[in-house]
Amino acid sequence: MSFASSKSARRVTGALSILISAVLGAALVTAQPAAAAKGAHGKGRSVAVAWAPADTAAITPGVQTYTEGGQCTANFVFTDAAGAVYIGQAAHCAGTGGATETNGCDSGSLPLGTRVSLNRGGSLASDGEQVGQGTIVYSSWLTMQQRNESDANTCDYNDLALVKIDAADVSKVNPSIPFWGGPVGLNTAGTAAGDNVYSYGNSSLRGGVEELSPKQGTSLGTDSDGWNHPVYTVTPGIPGDSGSAFLDAEGNALGTLSTVQIAPLAGSNGVGDVAHELAYAQQFGGFNGLTLVPGTEPFSPIL
Repeated sequence: MSFASSKSARRVTGALSILISAVLGAALVTAQPAAAAKGAHGKGRSVAVAWAPADTAAITPGVQTYTEGGQCTANFVFTDAAGAVYIGQAAHCAGTGGATETNGCDSGSLPLGTRVSLNRGGSLASDGEQVGQGTIVYSSWLTMQQRNESDANTCDYNDLALVKIDAADVSKVNPSIPFWGGPVGLNTAGTAAGDNVYSYGNSSLRGGVEELSPKQGTSLGTDSDGWNHPVYTVTPGIPGDSGSAFLDAEGNALGTLSTVQIAPLAGSNGVGDVAHELAYAQQFGGFNGLTLVPGTEPFSPIL
């Protein structure tokens, strides 16, 4: 079951809110250029980008994204061979159907070209401060529909959209995960039951208090032919956390928050495997040298 975004006009009402309520019981570093990337992160070589210092960057993984009123959490930063900068969000954050429409191969979506606002401090009272803007240039949902994708696991768990950051805002970007640091690389091996995982969700339901955003949890393993990692965190992901980044125990990019489970693992979250999602975008998204960018900050798994 996808919990998508928290809508500004009708933020998380009804049974889903009741369910989730029941379940809920650094040093200053100079900006560094992105390394030219090959292999697991991407294909080809990328133009170097000078990142904003992590402690002053306005746009990072964990920034709130607003897509026609729906609020989600950005995950990882990506670049391509031309030096364009993208930030990821869940494809379902641009969905036009209900919360139960989770199959990306047949669920409605806003089109490419839809504008996205990047905000800080959004809450139920306001959308907070806009710190940048971008445009959706890739949606796994739309791409799968164009291709008539038929693999069930791909349709269920391929949930990544890329927002191209406006040129005027690129200088505000740093690719490090707040609080945790990293990612240090890309997880391509999955997780085993009991592995530690780390996330940073920034739902507006937390009232804009980002100190409540870091979460540590445990993977329940990898399923669905590598596409999904069920996880438990100390407090489950809630509406508005959708799309947020997950790191594995070594600080590698593991996945993106996609679903909240009612059964058989009530209170767990489904994390789509970002290596699979990235590979799909590289193969079918029309990009040249698309790559996930490592953080400039070291991974520090201490809560």
